[in-house]
Amino acid sequence: MSAASIAVLPHPLLAIRGVTVQYKTADRLVTATHRVSFDVHSGDRFVLLGPSGCGKSTLLKSIAGFIAPTEGEILLDGASVRQPGPDRVMVFQEFDQLMPWKTVRENIAFPLVANGTDRKLAREKAESYLARVGLSGFSEAYPHTLSGGMKQRVAIARAMALEPKILLMDEPFAALDALTRRKMQEELLRLWDDVGFTLLFVTHSIEEAIVVGSRILLLSPHPGRVRAELNVPSRHGEAGGEAQSALGRRIHHLLFDEDDAQTAAQAGKTVSRRAHG
Repeated sequence: MSAASIAVLPHPLLAIRGVTVQYKTADRLVTATHRVSFDVHSGDRFVLLGPSGCGKSTLLKSIAGFIAPTEGEILLDGASVRQPGPDRVMVFQEFDQLMPWKTVRENIAFPLVANGTDRKLAREKAESYLARVGLSGFSEAYPHTLSGGMKQRVAIARAMALEPKILLMDEPFAALDALTRRKMQEELLRLWDDVGFTLLFVTHSIEEAIVVGSRILLLSPHPGRVRAELNVPSRHGEAGGEAQSALGRRIHHLLFDEDDAQTAAQAGKTVSRRAHG
């Protein structure tokens, strides 16, 4: 299946409806997101972008079924999300998400077998997806022998082999050096072109959001609220490059300049109240 062959559904594949997520710490109740709503359509490369602490990773875990929303609803293909499932597979930032006692191929095949796939077919699918991520020569290697970028490729291959309805990625390249990170972004796009899948990707990097995404949802600082939803223009040609640069400047303004203006306005109100107090 390629990107061109992704099925077009009559409704959003993923629908987030007024989702508020709260959790308790030792001394207080934390509101991670506040009434967030958006749609992800089949074949989207949808990016959640915002500063650290805006609740984007917490929201992703709710979509994965790990955390129940306090308010609102999460619908996948029209059905309410209430628990984890193989229709949503998550790739984390950490490199230790692989089982160190299993080979690369075994790491990919294990969840397939656990979900009922025949062992021979699971092995074949593992080899196929290893080839897709450029690691066909490492099927017998163990995770500790791989670089960080290679481990993430294995994690992506494992997730893709399950053929989920949506692939969830929580800052998967954040711990990599700049050159490896850019290479992994390009490889993810190549895999999307080759296989065809729906992606929900979390990052706090404006550049990464524009490289990876076809649509970007901006979340405000804590608690996360929807600030804007933007389409990413094609990067092909000189005009495309300039359009993406313009989008980067607009995102920076929405995320930072407006916050600075709001902070200054609030500070001005505080000074005014004190002066007239």
